[in-house]
Amino acid sequence: MSRTRRSPAPGNFGLAWFFCAVAFALHIWDEAAHDFVDYYNATALALYGHFSWFPRIDVGFHTWLVIFVLTNLALFGLTPWAFRDVLWLRPLAYAVVFLSLADGTGHVLVTIRGQTVPSVRLEGVSPGFYTSPLVLFSATYLLLSLRKSFGGSKVMKLPAKR
Repeated sequence: MSRTRRSPAPGNFGLAWFFCAVAFALHIWDEAAHDFVDYYNATALALYGHFSWFPRIDVGFHTWLVIFVLTNLALFGLTPWAFRDVLWLRPLAYAVVFLSLADGTGHVLVTIRGQTVPSVRLEGVSPGFYTSPLVLFSATYLLLSLRKSFGGSKVMKLPAKR
């Protein structure tokens, strides 16, 4: 006769979530230190001038910084739930993965291209480029952690009692 017992949960995505929040905080600093808002506003204005349907969403530095600092504080605030592997946080975690991969890849591609649009050329690398590998790595780690932690607890078979 064999007995079964439940093993601990196969893991959670808490550490990966926390790492993403740290990477995002460093990425905010990188973008702020390298004039991201100036390049963003110039790009948004150029796109608005070329495409009449494109929304003109230009922001000031302080508004941009407050939005992203509050977003980062929310990410850090949700970390305990990521360690508990709560179900309702998983869709948001996948959204964080998608946005982080798109953002990190975008910084690399803009740097390679040397411009966002033809009228907005970069002086050096894209603002946020230096931390984009960290953002890409943390997003990949979060994705792998989400996939690994999915499925709840496993059932382990114990040896038969003699």
